[in-house]
Amino acid sequence: MIGDYKHLVIFQDPTRTPDGVGGYTETWADLSPATWKVAIVPAAAADLERLVPGTVLTQATSRVLGHYHPGVSTSTRMLYNGKTFAITGAIYVDTLPPTMELAAVETVIP
Repeated sequence: MIGDYKHLVIFQDPTRTPDGVGGYTETWADLSPATWKVAIVPAAAADLERLVPGTVLTQATSRVLGHYHPGVSTSTRMLYNGKTFAITGAIYVDTLPPTMELAAVETVIP
């Protein structure tokens, strides 16, 4: 439900910027729109089998539920409350309004 979308997150995708000497630097760029209201809940094993089929995940994984965001993919990362999450799976549901369900794994940024 919309009232359950109480977590304000930022979605970002990797981008490559030329470094001026023939190479590039990889950075992160906010999606448009960058901020999104979602619900973040711990994932159960059955959730993970549906979100990331054929994969065994041993990390602490969360389910992220929200309205559909057209830019979110498994290349996307999510920032929330000082933590960074990698999106490892996505399901988009064609309902009114369209929704998405993501598998997100907290990552450690050095």
